[in-house]
Amino acid sequence: MKIMKTINKIPAGLMIVPLFMGILINTFCPRVLQIGSFTTATFSNAGAASFMGVQLLGIGTMLKFRDMPQVLKRGGVLLLSKFLAGVVIGLTINAIFGDKGLFGLTALALISAITNSNGSVYTALMTTYGDKTDCAAVSMLTFNDGPFLTLVALGASGLANIPLMSLVAVLVPLVVGMILGNLDEDCNKFFAPLVGLMVPFVGLTLGGSINLMNIVKGGLPGIILGLLAMCIAGPFTVFCDRKISKRSGYAGLAVSTIAGNSIATPAAVALIDPAWQPYVAEATTQIAAAVVVTAIVIPIATSAWIKRFGSPKNPVNGHAGEVW
Repeated sequence: MKIMKTINKIPAGLMIVPLFMGILINTFCPRVLQIGSFTTATFSNAGAASFMGVQLLGIGTMLKFRDMPQVLKRGGVLLLSKFLAGVVIGLTINAIFGDKGLFGLTALALISAITNSNGSVYTALMTTYGDKTDCAAVSMLTFNDGPFLTLVALGASGLANIPLMSLVAVLVPLVVGMILGNLDEDCNKFFAPLVGLMVPFVGLTLGGSINLMNIVKGGLPGIILGLLAMCIAGPFTVFCDRKISKRSGYAGLAVSTIAGNSIATPAAVALIDPAWQPYVAEATTQIAAAVVVTAIVIPIATSAWIKRFGSPKNPVNGHAGEVW
């Protein structure tokens, strides 16, 4: 029985499939998750924070100090443009429509989703079309894998009460992982797999706090969220990629996805500021839908863009990824 092959055919399947398994269990037989001991700690939402912390440590081991100068400009432009796009969209909609948002899309959902990018999709596209610097830029983009930038945005804007030590607490696993990974390459090899291994557990434990009815309610807004990421934030990252990095824009388009990891961000925010707790379930399901939309559309759009403007491995009219 080819379980993993089947799951991997689904965009962000390692997150999405366990997420919906948890949702189904929590909707139809929630008591199963509350029998206590290791079962509750492993499969219910009680384990979400621990799994996310371990995942952050694994991400940290992949960040190399020596890579930073090489990828700072290209990766930094992608990281900051993606972050700014999500923040501006989220804060604008919050200012106009209030805490309940537009079509149910709150600032929590918008900033959590759009400021994140799917590193797996980006890496796959850059491996196929880009150069070594494009691929190395994923080490910069790991900074938006998780809740930290969302917490910074919500805290700085005043939309969430985020104590300074809470931000430090989010960074500690990441920093510890980064130190270990840079001191010893074997630490990187040992801990880095945690990033992928934790994904299904994070998905399952988050699903264990969501009722199926929230999926039905969040379907259309989730699609709208994906469209906002691609049609508003996407052009901005492409513009910055072209004007600042002097590239043809293929990397800016490739990063215009929503990360599967961002599904966990609303819950992480609510752990620190409980005022957002009523919005977590709806935001989580909306982001789950948006992850699938962007994971399907962006690779197709990037391929079409490269056929028109070129990339290092697919030159067009003598142009190999630079602006022309």
